[in-house]
Amino acid sequence: MKICRTKAEMRDTVRDWRAQRETVGLVPTMGYLHEGHLGLVRMARENADRTVASIFVNPTQFGANEDLDIYPRDEARDLSLLEQEGVDAVFLPGVEEMYRPGEPAYVDVPELSGILQGALRPGHFRGVSTVVTKLFNIVTPDLAVFGEKDYQQLTLIRQMVRDLDMPLEILGHPTVREADGLAMSSRNVRLQPAHRQEAVALNEALDEAVLAAKTRPAIEDLETVVRSRLEGSPSATVESIDIRDADTLEELSGTLNSRAVILLAVRYDTVLLIDQRVVAPDF
Repeated sequence: MKICRTKAEMRDTVRDWRAQRETVGLVPTMGYLHEGHLGLVRMARENADRTVASIFVNPTQFGANEDLDIYPRDEARDLSLLEQEGVDAVFLPGVEEMYRPGEPAYVDVPELSGILQGALRPGHFRGVSTVVTKLFNIVTPDLAVFGEKDYQQLTLIRQMVRDLDMPLEILGHPTVREADGLAMSSRNVRLQPAHRQEAVALNEALDEAVLAAKTRPAIEDLETVVRSRLEGSPSATVESIDIRDADTLEELSGTLNSRAVILLAVRYDTVLLIDQRVVAPDF
């Protein structure tokens, strides 16, 4: 497994593969890998000749009061896991390698970056779309794999790729969960033990919503089902419950008549957890 810490090293590596007519899959990560990330790696390996994983904690997607400084990092462990999964190369740049001093250019998808989680975290998705574009330009993959847990991010990246005619395919990987249903996240390790036990409420609320959605409920009634279950978790602060069109993230009203995605953002003390589920009525 090759470790590339500069853009030049990464580009040279991909150039050698291209000379052999090999396809390239990219898995962008911020490190501190878990089974969810490794599922993305496996999907990439199944769909491309060569697999690149990037590890970069991107400062431009963190707000002033967010957890950039305490975001968990373990480079040695990450590299060991990626090598065990058969990754061909890891792109591991520093901030100074990715961003020139005073670099003013950015990429944005305004209709998706300012809603939902984007409204709670101003500037977050502009940072995501910018760094992902830079990774695409550096690695030039044929495909890239992202998790469905970050559903708004996946939707935004798909639209960005489509609107800017980027020549690659975006694959979405189903959310990987712990044995008790909690969506895997690097932030889970920061949960207090009692909060970790309570956090299963997110998955349980979504499970209940899947069943409720089959009966074509009113959108507000479906939200009530989710909120009622989350209120059974006394330490939870519900930041948002949003029910949107599963393809466009447009707002829904009235009776549920089509596929929808339920997006949750729930805080336990300082740890913000997100989860999602696509639901649909019985047709």
